[in-house]
Amino acid sequence: MRDYWLSKLCFDLQQPAAAAEYRAQRAQVLDRYPLQADVRAALEGDDVCAVARAGINPYLLRFYFFVAGMNDENFIRELKKLAS
Repeated sequence: MRDYWLSKLCFDLQQPAAAAEYRAQRAQVLDRYPLQADVRAALEGDDVCAVARAGINPYLLRFYFFVAGMNDENFIRELKKLAS
């Protein structure tokens, strides 16, 4: 099952101003979304696997971690953990 609010967050972060605010004040931005506790913890911990298991669209998943400051090399390394 997909987490609607997680997808909504990622959709909203496509706006440059929203992405900049997220990078500067992650907790305050997350407070605006009624995310499930485990999803929020995964976002705060940059846990790629846990966020992926929340059912987010793969393109939004990659975009989210780009906005959060994770480079592609680290993102892919973390994503490969899902396969093992």
